[in-house]
Amino acid sequence: MLEKIDLSKKMGKKDFKERMEVLDPELGRLQRACKEKGIPVIIVFEGFGASGKGTMINRLIEPLDPRGFKVYTTQSETLEEHYRPFLWRFWNMMPEKGRISVLDRSWYRILLNDRFDKKTTEKQLGYAFDEIVSFEKLLTDDGVVIIKFFLHISQKEQAKRFKALLDSKETAWRVTEDDKKRNKHFDEFLRINEEMLQKTDRDNAPWHVIEAQDREYAAAKVVSTVVNCLQEAIRAKERRDALPKLPPEESAQIRQDPYRTSALAGVNLNKALDKEEYKARLRDLQARISVLHNEVYKRRIPVILAFEGWDAGGKGGAIKRLTQAMDPRGYEVHPVSAPNDIEKAHHYLWRFWTALPKAGHIAIFDRSWYGRVMVERIEGFCTEEEWRRAYKEINAMEESWANDGAVVLKFWMQIDKEEQERRFKERQENPDKQWKITEEDWRNRAKWDAYEVAVDEMLVHTSTTYAPWIIVEANDKYYARIKVLETVVSAIEKRLK
Repeated sequence: MLEKIDLSKKMGKKDFKERMEVLDPELGRLQRACKEKGIPVIIVFEGFGASGKGTMINRLIEPLDPRGFKVYTTQSETLEEHYRPFLWRFWNMMPEKGRISVLDRSWYRILLNDRFDKKTTEKQLGYAFDEIVSFEKLLTDDGVVIIKFFLHISQKEQAKRFKALLDSKETAWRVTEDDKKRNKHFDEFLRINEEMLQKTDRDNAPWHVIEAQDREYAAAKVVSTVVNCLQEAIRAKERRDALPKLPPEESAQIRQDPYRTSALAGVNLNKALDKEEYKARLRDLQARISVLHNEVYKRRIPVILAFEGWDAGGKGGAIKRLTQAMDPRGYEVHPVSAPNDIEKAHHYLWRFWTALPKAGHIAIFDRSWYGRVMVERIEGFCTEEEWRRAYKEINAMEESWANDGAVVLKFWMQIDKEEQERRFKERQENPDKQWKITEEDWRNRAKWDAYEVAVDEMLVHTSTTYAPWIIVEANDKYYARIKVLETVVSAIEKRLK
């Protein structure tokens, strides 16, 4: 594709000026409209070295309000980034609703420069294409506008620009040995870029190839493309906003189907341990966890544990026994509640991606990203379309973590309705535990049947080989805590082997 593109296109300075006099005010207006309508925008610049990415970015942002955008430059990954999945740093660049992120190189680096320089492993290459396509689909489904530019120049033009940069002391630093190597092996690098463009060009996030030999022509095409994309995004948002909204009870789609597939129906909640056996097994397991925690750090293995369950199901008690034997410098517990204003302004998975542990550390989530398919679904905080597609989005996210070498486990703390009522009353009667019980807990209890259906569907749709659900029989707290610890120990030991 790239070798067939006509790179001789030019635009005179007069025509360029006249064109910008129309486009610039419109771009400024569209930025304000996107802010008003809460539309987040990501503009990605990729292309050959010296193709003018910095120049294009500077020209693009000229008519924009600087308070509404941020420019990111993606260099080789830092040590902090190296110890996390490759998409982690880009989740940290995600714009809030109504803001614009401009990326000078992006998540495609793993498929381009890093691949050419042999920094991308064969294993990474095996899953990176699919992860990137899935990542972009997840964002655009949530209303993010992604505009991707590839700036194309010839090998001869690139060599000419490199020479001009090298001839000046002020700019020579911009041309690296790797740049020279890619120019020398231009055909090989061209093939890598061709493959990337073909495999990641999608209707939801298409590539716009920019003929960048002539800077005026390139700048006019970039700005014009952004204007057209934002105009269409605003029209699409207006069409979506005009659609009738289903009431929460219809959007939740909760039906008591006697033939539904159930993961909870056959759980034996009579399992129990006596206190002496519990204490003995707890001591043994905590000693093993202490050793394994050190090994996890030495081997740089990330561990991600998510705890869900009925209110008063024993999540806190299990987490406490799990962490008692761990070095506090090597783990973090994230209590997850309703999203705050900043979190609401981002994709619902943003706050979990940005909380990922670096390799060798453990992240424990007391409630998690599964709120989308439980409480948000039941209470009508998201649409039916949103919670239905969340199953696939969550599976893809967890697979990405597993691809990066993480141990991912998810615990569902299962108790019956009678045991929950007993624990609620115990909390109310104990002054030291009254803070644990709220009116919302009782209100949620009234929706037990609806939540049970949602939980069953969640377990069936999202228990995978790389991120399994473990249903914990939790009517007996001793048994539940030991099962959680045994599961974590077994999974880490298996991973270490």
